[in-house]
Amino acid sequence: MTNADDPWTAPGPEQASGTPPQDDSRAAGDPRDAPGIPPDLRAAAKRAPDHWLGMVDPAWSGEGPPPSWAVRGEWRTDAAGEIVEWRENEEYRASPSARGWPPPTDEVDEAVQLAVTGYGPAEEVTRRLAEAEVAVPVDPEGRPLLAATPDGIPVIPVHTSAAQVDALGRLAYEAVPVTLLLDLLEPEQRLLLNPGGAASLLLETDALRRAAAGERPAV
Repeated sequence: MTNADDPWTAPGPEQASGTPPQDDSRAAGDPRDAPGIPPDLRAAAKRAPDHWLGMVDPAWSGEGPPPSWAVRGEWRTDAAGEIVEWRENEEYRASPSARGWPPPTDEVDEAVQLAVTGYGPAEEVTRRLAEAEVAVPVDPEGRPLLAATPDGIPVIPVHTSAAQVDALGRLAYEAVPVTLLLDLLEPEQRLLLNPGGAASLLLETDALRRAAAGERPAV
């Protein structure tokens, strides 16, 4: 079992003989190119010669062996229990904390950070956003300010907390319930969540409208 407080996987039974896991996506490398090796891992290596020791992303907290995308890579120990080799995992998805992102500013931002890194479902973003009030920059007439993505998609920027609003600087904004904002959008317009935050998400409104209506996403 792996938990968020212990980012190291114990050698599994299939690794007891020192046979590397069969995963062609992981390339061997010099341990000097690996992440820093903490003292507790060096101590574990002494107790597990001829093994591969996996480094699991600290955000993973599920039961049982972690999925391959939550494993940053593996170290190999030699017969003396010294770490001699590092293998990077090309399937690895770095979590928000592993990327060095700041803590989420609110529940919607938390769901966005997890969704864009592959650690959470996009449906959770729409569920939380449908119940939220957001800050929307407005034009001189008080209407939501329309912007565009680099590829020309019309968007309404929205900010999910006071900390996110700071990115607006001196622009005027209105606090609006998302359910009300949806009524003001044209069919082709999308929402751009927290464009100045650590994680931003371009969101189509169909799923958000269903969530606001209390519909459950299809399983």
